[in-house]
Amino acid sequence: MADNSRKKETAAVYSQEQLAEGIFSMWIETEAAGEAVPGQFISMYTNDESKLLPRPISICEIDKENNRLRVVYRVTGKRTGTEQFSKMKAGDSISIIGPLGNGFPLQKAEGKRVFLMGGGIGVPPVLELAKQMKCEKKQIIAGYRDAHTFLRKEFEENGEVYISTEDGSTGTKGNVMDAVRENSLKADIIYACGPAPMLRAIKKYAEENNIECYISLEERMACGIGACLGCVCRSTEKDAHSNVHNKRICKDGPVFLSTEVEI
Repeated sequence: MADNSRKKETAAVYSQEQLAEGIFSMWIETEAAGEAVPGQFISMYTNDESKLLPRPISICEIDKENNRLRVVYRVTGKRTGTEQFSKMKAGDSISIIGPLGNGFPLQKAEGKRVFLMGGGIGVPPVLELAKQMKCEKKQIIAGYRDAHTFLRKEFEENGEVYISTEDGSTGTKGNVMDAVRENSLKADIIYACGPAPMLRAIKKYAEENNIECYISLEERMACGIGACLGCVCRSTEKDAHSNVHNKRICKDGPVFLSTEVEI
């Protein structure tokens, strides 16, 4: 479970590279790597004192042996926290808190046919999930805007890969569900991360076909530890913390059983 007692840590940038237009990959040397699991995130702070709140970034890869975490993120604009992260280089210091949130239930996939689905900046968290997943059949379905299919090589080393692109430049033209239909793919369980419209379509598909489905919700966060209630989603059951039909994405999630939440 997410731990709101975690303290801010001064970590070190091990390496940084640009993968595609506006997409950067950073390896960080951090104690957080020792406890991290697929589906969790870290909160990253800039060195700009005018920006008090951290930026939640999903974990892409975990290297416990060398105490390193990889994050792959999109720069969201000029003078933003993510733009400042993109200018960092090896040896720079960065303050983080993590790992935070609840990850994917890996053990649920044993002996099953699995969809690992990612869209947009929800693609990176699928990589460590694919690396650690033990199942009968691992089908990685990744959705991109165009032919800049970052992380594709790593995915191909860890499962059967199916690509969709919005502009049709590679793979299936459309979204991840279009790729499922075009390739007549079948699954017993689904793990997905991406924007709300994509997750909404996956949730509907899973429920119509009686498939167990776990989704990781993307949401703008403030504290990242469940204290501010700034990132709630509507839940099917009452939350014990607030006594209303809400779940805190940062604390109770970001991974939920799809039937637990409304999106």
